[in-house]
Amino acid sequence: MKKLLFIIALLSISICSVYSQNKTIKGRVISEFFETMPGVSIMINDSINIGKTDLNGYFQIDIPISVKKIFFGSVGLDPTSIELLNKCDEVEVVIMLSDTYDFMTLKKIDRLRMKRFKKLPKLHKEAFEKGIFKTEKACYSQEFIPIVRKIKYEVMPKKY
Repeated sequence: MKKLLFIIALLSISICSVYSQNKTIKGRVISEFFETMPGVSIMINDSINIGKTDLNGYFQIDIPISVKKIFFGSVGLDPTSIELLNKCDEVEVVIMLSDTYDFMTLKKIDRLRMKRFKKLPKLHKEAFEKGIFKTEKACYSQEFIPIVRKIKYEVMPKKY
């Protein structure tokens, strides 16, 4: 009987430790002009603040294994959301600075931002060539966050 209780206790402890596993993500955040980005907030699940970058833009965070999306944001930066791919422990992010667009529609602003966003993989490669990043290609996919989300309206039937 004591052996059975011991085995059950051992199994329950091992199962709990499997579910509460974390992984450590290291990385660096720079701007599209290759400047270090200090004090950038790092969040998961859209609201849980898990860390900030240091003065040189480096960070080290512990996240649950189940978390795949990481959000980076700060004053003066466009919000950045990345989705981690498998076996991604080193995250190096090029982040866009937020610009001021006067006398333009939101749709045009999003088009201009999308143009800059599409250049980010090339900038990542350039940062590698300059020795700023350790990897040539990012191990994550980056999501463009538009200012205006497209809303589909259903046509309502006319009432006579």
